Amino acid sequence: MKPEDLYQVLADIKGLSVFSKLGVHPLVKALEKVLTLLSPEGTSGKELSPEILRAWAAFTGTFLSYNPGDSFYAALAFLVLADENPFTLAAEGSGRESPLLLAVAGADLSRLGRIARFDIAKLGFHIADLLRDAGLEDAAGDCEKTARALWMTEGAEKPGKGRVKIFPRDSDWGEVLPALRDYIASQGAGLLGQYHSFFWETSGFLSPVRNPDPVELSQLSGYEDQRALVVSNTLCFIRGKPANNLLLYGDRGTGKSATVKVVCNEFASRGLRLLELRKPDLFQLPAILETLASRALRFVIFIDDLSFENTDDSFTALKALLEGGAEAKPANAVIYATSNRRHLVKERFSDRPAAAGEVRAFDTMQEQFSLADRFGLTVIFTSPSQEEYLEIACFIAEKRGLLKAGDEGARKTFRENALLWERWFNGRSPRTAVQYADWVEGGEGFPWE
Repeated sequence: MKPEDLYQVLADIKGLSVFSKLGVHPLVKALEKVLTLLSPEGTSGKELSPEILRAWAAFTGTFLSYNPGDSFYAALAFLVLADENPFTLAAEGSGRESPLLLAVAGADLSRLGRIARFDIAKLGFHIADLLRDAGLEDAAGDCEKTARALWMTEGAEKPGKGRVKIFPRDSDWGEVLPALRDYIASQGAGLLGQYHSFFWETSGFLSPVRNPDPVELSQLSGYEDQRALVVSNTLCFIRGKPANNLLLYGDRGTGKSATVKVVCNEFASRGLRLLELRKPDLFQLPAILETLASRALRFVIFIDDLSFENTDDSFTALKALLEGGAEAKPANAVIYATSNRRHLVKERFSDRPAAAGEVRAFDTMQEQFSLADRFGLTVIFTSPSQEEYLEIACFIAEKRGLLKAGDEGARKTFRENALLWERWFNGRSPRTAVQYADWVEGGEGFPWE
C-alpha cells in the first residue's frame, strides 16, 4: 500500500469541518490510529508489530460492535445520514442553506466518500505483510483471515434506508449533495431520519428504538371505527391542520397501544415520529417540547398505560401542557395516551362528596376529572363479544397460514379451542387471541387435552 494512500485518508479525516463529529467517531478514530502508525512518521521496525496489532484489533473490534455484518462503505454512509450538524439541520428545516455552508458541506462529503471507498481489506493484507516481515507468521495469518472477511463484506451491503441510492459507489459524494438535501427534507436529519420510534432518556435526549414493533394496519382486525378516528386525527396532524390530543381508554388487551404504534408506522415515511414517554419522565415535558419544537418533523408523544394514584406534580404538569398552561404546546407535537382508567386518577369512595368530609369535595372530584377532559378526543376500546373475539383469532390464524380457506373442520376446531383458551387464561381480548395463535403456531398440545 502506497504511503500517499494513507496520507490522503488521514488528510480527509483531519479536514472534516461541518461533519467534524464524524472525525471523532470511535470507528473513524480507530481507523485514524492504524493509518497514523503506518505513515512514515509512525513507529517503524519491530516496535511497529505490537502497536499495529493492537490498533488493528481495536479497529476491527469497533467495526464489529458498531455495525456487524455490514461493509465499511455502508457504515460510513450511515454515519453521514445519522449526523446532526448545521447543514443537515438546515436541510431538514427551511432548506435555505447559505452558499458557504453548501460549499463546506460539499467538500466534507467528498472527503467522507474517499474515506468510505478506502480499501480496508487491502489495508489488512498490508498489515499482514508487515507482521510476516517481522517474523510473526501466526499473527500475519490471523490478520489475513480478518482482511479476507472484510473484503467479502464490501459491495454486499443491503440498500436499507436509501444509503446506496444516495451514495452510489462510483460517485463523488460531494456531487450528491442535492439528493442528500432532498432525503433529509423528507425524512429528517440525524437519528430522526434513520429511525421512526424513540424513547426519551432521563438524561435529556432522544434514544432510538432500534427494533420497533413492525405491526401494520393490515395485520389488525376489529375496532375499525376506533382506528379510523386515530388515523383521521393523525392525518390532520401531519398535514399541518389542527389536531387533537387523544386518550385511548378501555379494557386491557384491546389494542390501544397497538393502534398508536401501527398508525405511527403507517405515516413514518411522511415525517411522523413516535416518542414514547414513561410516566416518571412526565415532569420533563417542557424540556421535551422545547427540543421537539426546534425540529421540522412531527411527533406523537406516546404515554402508555397512563394513570395516577393522586393529583401529583406530574399530573399537574401534563394537565397544564394539554391546555391552560402559560407555555403553548408546539404545533409539531400531539399527545396520545392509553389508559385503563376513564379519568386517569385512582378513584376512592372517600373522594365522593358524601364521604369526603371536605367543604369543597366536589372540587376534588373535578380536579381528578379535569385531566381526561383536556384530551380533545377519547377513543373507547371495550372488550370484544364472543364472536368478535373469534373473528380476530381466525383473522390472525389466516394471516399466519394456520387456517386454510375452505377447511371448515379445522376452523370449527380452532374456534372451539379459542373459546377454551380465553376461559382458561386471560378472558376475551385481541391480546388473548394473539397469545392463543402463538400457542397454536408453536405446535404444542393444549393443557385441557
